[in-house]
Amino acid sequence: MTTPDYTQIIDAETWAFIRASESWFPAETTSYSIARQRKIYDSMCGAFHRDHPTGVTARNEALAGIRIRIYESGAAAATTVYFHGGGFVVGGLESHDDVCAELCAATGFRVIAADYRLAPEHRHPAHFDDALTVTRAVAETFGGALVLAGDSAGGTLAAAVAHATRGAGLGIAGQMLIYPGLGGDRDTGSYLTHAQAPMLTRDDVAFYAGIRHAGGVEPQSDPTAGPLQDHDFTGLPPTLIHAAECDPLCDDGVAYAAAIARAGGHAHVTVEKGLVHGYLRARATVARAKDSFARITAGIAALGQGQWPHDRA
Repeated sequence: MTTPDYTQIIDAETWAFIRASESWFPAETTSYSIARQRKIYDSMCGAFHRDHPTGVTARNEALAGIRIRIYESGAAAATTVYFHGGGFVVGGLESHDDVCAELCAATGFRVIAADYRLAPEHRHPAHFDDALTVTRAVAETFGGALVLAGDSAGGTLAAAVAHATRGAGLGIAGQMLIYPGLGGDRDTGSYLTHAQAPMLTRDDVAFYAGIRHAGGVEPQSDPTAGPLQDHDFTGLPPTLIHAAECDPLCDDGVAYAAAIARAGGHAHVTVEKGLVHGYLRARATVARAKDSFARITAGIAALGQGQWPHDRA
């Protein structure tokens, strides 16, 4: 299969972001110890961190035994539950702190970030169990409309919780999935076309999947691990997906939206042209990423208000 010409697909701003990211998180990072990977990832996220918007407060608490960070900017009409990315191995409350603060400011919603357990210390389903526990506790504690959101591995968790809570009356108004990994077939589509994409490769995806599961064995029919493995896509909340074009995970979002639509639900996927995995960190420096983030915040706002921002046809 021909490798895409990323020098033509990816613009200069995005290349500058890629090079800056790789100066902190080089391609060989997955060969390092887990402790070193986490330190490198945290340093990279710190380098891109932005101050909180004026008027946003943040506080750490524990909810149902799980650490969370609550962002507020006044009376909130809805709550976004946010699950961070990082391959289920790296990341935490700090890695996506500024993203959550900006989501709060842009939507006016309360945002609750969950510090779920990580592999390899805690294998699947520990991450899912924590995500589900937090979501249930948020619904019970705060009430009102909930929007599930997450990027990369966090998108996996958001979707897995949406599948697990159908009919539970938790008030889940929608889900926003940002370049999610949803358990698609790694021997087809974008996994092959973009196997050597900047920022995330097919080998990286396999590496993180191996760490996530005991013995490195991935389940084949477990929607709590990969929502695309479900056999029933009915009854899911309205779903918005933003996939990065230059990302082996791109087709997971496309396939997931199609599965929901075939089941009679509402789903829309936007393939963000010329963008790469992890582009949320580029939202201040790359016009394409900034535009995508604006679409993401507008989508979350619409979902939380019970609106569908796309044609239902």
